[in-house]
Formats: sequence, structure tokens, C-alpha cells
Amino acid sequence: MALTRSGNANAFEELVRRNQATIFRIALRMLGDRRDAEDASQETFLQAWRALPRFRSQSAFSTWLYRIVTNRCLNLRRARRPSQALLWDQESEEPGPEEAAEARNQLLALREAILELTPEQRAVFVLRHLEGCAYEEIVEILGISLAAVKSRLHRARLELATVLGEWK
Repeated sequence: MALTRSGNANAFEELVRRNQATIFRIALRMLGDRRDAEDASQETFLQAWRALPRFRSQSAFSTWLYRIVTNRCLNLRRARRPSQALLWDQESEEPGPEEAAEARNQLLALREAILELTPEQRAVFVLRHLEGCAYEEIVEILGISLAAVKSRLHRARLELATVLGEWK
């Protein structure tokens, strides 16, 4: 990090390599479109490079990147609505044909339901349940209170439970 802050492009390239898959995955889950996610990821690292002198090291570099990519995605979501379902990969054991079809239907329904959440609810849901961030990390990433994180997450879960109620 010290080398990166001193302007060493090779050191920054290593930080990009370490974080690019996670940043892309967050962007893809937030935006639902591969091209938009690629653009958001690239813009995240460009913004991070430009803002590096202002990085205070009060949090992990990855947490800072999560905040940048989440804000970038929220801004893009506000500017336009995605036209496709999310394109996540699901890793699982090999199910039978019926189980595979049911799992695909459930995953598609979940993706569509997540796309219908408000951008603020989706950001909290993606960071907590799909990226495994702790509440404190989400507070730091989004710059909102713990109460707001819990409230948005609660509303997102209720909305998803209502929409996906048939799979309980």
C-alpha cells in the first residue's frame, strides 16, 4: 500500500489483481448487466487511483473499494434501469434434471426479485448476503448508520420473502 500511495503503478496493479474479481462480482450483482459491471469495475479502479492520496487507511483497502463500486453502481442504477436479469454463476453439486430445473427457476426468481428491490435495499442485501460483509463494514462502505443498514436489510428480506414465498 505504501508503494501504491507513492505512485508506484506496479504496486497498484497488484492491488487491482487481488480485488478485481470481487469488485466485478459486486458490480454484476448490483447492476445485472455484464458490460455495465465491467465499466463500473474499471471506473472504480480509476477513481481509486485518482483518490489514492486521500485514502486515510482507517479501513481496509478492499472496504474502500467496496464503497466506491457500490456508490458507482447506485449512481448507474439511478440513471437507468437494467434490461437483463443478473448473470450470477451458481456453484453446486450435480443435481438431477428435475432438481436442476427447479434450482434454475428459483435462482431466476431470486435474481428478478433482487432487481426489483430499491437500489439502497439491493446494495445492503448484496453486501451482506452475497458478499458476506459484516454490518460494520456495510456501515463504512455505504456511509450510513447501523440502524439504516438493519432497516434496509429487513425491508429487503421482507420484500424477497413476499415475492419468493412459494419456495419456503
